[in-house]
Amino acid sequence: MLHALRSTHSTRTIVGLAAALMIGLASPVSAQQASGTALAKVLVLGTGGTIAGQANARAGNAYDSGKVSAANLIAAIPGIDKLAQISAEQISSIGSQDMNDKVWFDLVKRIRAAIDNKEVDGIVITHGTDTMEETAFFLQNVLDTDMPVVLVGSMRPSTAIGADGPANLYDAMRVASAPESRGRGVLVVLNDTIHGARWVQKTNTTSVQTFRSPDAGPVGYVDTGSLRFLAAAPAKGAKLKLPDAPPLPRVDIIYSHANMDAAEVEDAVKRGAKGIVLAGVGDGNSSKGAIDALAAAAKQGVVVVRSTRVGSGYVNRNVEVEDDKLGFAVSLDLNPQKARVLLELLIANGITDPKSVQQAFAQP
Repeated sequence: MLHALRSTHSTRTIVGLAAALMIGLASPVSAQQASGTALAKVLVLGTGGTIAGQANARAGNAYDSGKVSAANLIAAIPGIDKLAQISAEQISSIGSQDMNDKVWFDLVKRIRAAIDNKEVDGIVITHGTDTMEETAFFLQNVLDTDMPVVLVGSMRPSTAIGADGPANLYDAMRVASAPESRGRGVLVVLNDTIHGARWVQKTNTTSVQTFRSPDAGPVGYVDTGSLRFLAAAPAKGAKLKLPDAPPLPRVDIIYSHANMDAAEVEDAVKRGAKGIVLAGVGDGNSSKGAIDALAAAAKQGVVVVRSTRVGSGYVNRNVEVEDDKLGFAVSLDLNPQKARVLLELLIANGITDPKSVQQAFAQP
């Protein structure tokens, strides 16, 4: 049953056509219906993104993000109401390149209220793909719940030929409503694949296979016929507290490159960065000038974490850089953008000494 969903005839027609192409007009009967049990209740929180995009005439593949509400997206997908009792609310209507602390805090506030009031059995968040991995990892670090929280998006707007959003949203609803999804942390679902928030990355600018987990692999697969997790639910890591209101402490990412000097690091310190994440070359390395500037920043109380601009692999301590001597932490398996999210939260919680920061980065 679909509650509180509004849509225009044109939006329903356009998105519904894409949905029919992707998942067909007939949908399989859910496991809950087959067993005679009540359907799970799932709350969909819309934030915008390509999945809610509409075509723009400025170019053949141009579109504007966040133009279609989450309610209208759901209403246009045949058979999705057989998976769960669905309600939808709009948190924001932005492209995820504009994702910000306020939207993150609003998401947490609404999700926590749903948990505390026992309103629903699962959450689906529609989101742009550009910063989806950061939002997922942020939520993973602050939400203390076994309830499924699933982020979903698309690489093609809702009005595109072969739009992938309807199938992705259908799959996300299937995951969020399934009892076997409980206790698995925050998940990302696109292209019939389920990823964990810690490992997932966007790896291609336009491909529908853009989301991968290079250092771990997917945690499961889902389609209109089945849901398959590849391993038991992981152990739950420690959660971090949020301040009463945004913003989070400022943390800058410095991108390492050939012929680099100290200017970018020194500028970040002057602009008030409380933390710096180095997107280093190779194993999180950089030029002597940049490393010296980072060491000076660390002595001033700026928290420094070395990550890597490389798309996969771990950053290890004390290989080429003397982390113990210089007061640095390393990101291990976290890419720069996720290292930044975690460091923001750590600083907000008063965790700033290198040893404690390093311990936090090592937690699952």
